[in-house]
Amino acid sequence: MSSTTVKKDYEERIVPALTKEFSYHTPMQVPKLKKIVINQGLGEATQDKKIIDNALAELSAITGQKAVATLSKKDISNFKVRKKMPIGAMVTLRRERMYEFLERLVRVALPRIRDFKGIEGKLDGRGNYTLGISEQIIFPEINIDNISKLMGMNITFVTSANTDEEGYALLRMFGLPFKNAKKQA
Repeated sequence: MSSTTVKKDYEERIVPALTKEFSYHTPMQVPKLKKIVINQGLGEATQDKKIIDNALAELSAITGQKAVATLSKKDISNFKVRKKMPIGAMVTLRRERMYEFLERLVRVALPRIRDFKGIEGKLDGRGNYTLGISEQIIFPEINIDNISKLMGMNITFVTSANTDEEGYALLRMFGLPFKNAKKQA
């Protein structure tokens, strides 16, 4: 399936199902996925500059889009951090790349997690969901032999849903394997 197939699936299957479930009056009320933000915090990068370069390369390989370094906002002497020092990496995916990444995450990456039983179903109160992944090696784009350090990442799904219940239903229909696949109370 390509990104156009995922988008077509959204338009043909998900929109009518959500319209029926939540009694929307028009298809424009149905929540949609706005963007996916992948973020890595790299606190150890203050000692070793190669960590940032490796993380940017890996994140770019995983997403198919150039990753950017996130910079510190202020000096923190206890952590040996200076203002505007690179301390993380992030990518924001929209449109086709967003759908491609979502499909690869659901069909390839998540099933590769050892003893995987589903993901938590707790949203942020505004219909958005953040998934924490502890190892980047679940993505097939990463060559295990070239990894110097296992790093985790946060993947945030930003939706146009007004409530957690609507956002949960949207993400569930996109195929995210929630532990409690029933309706969220």
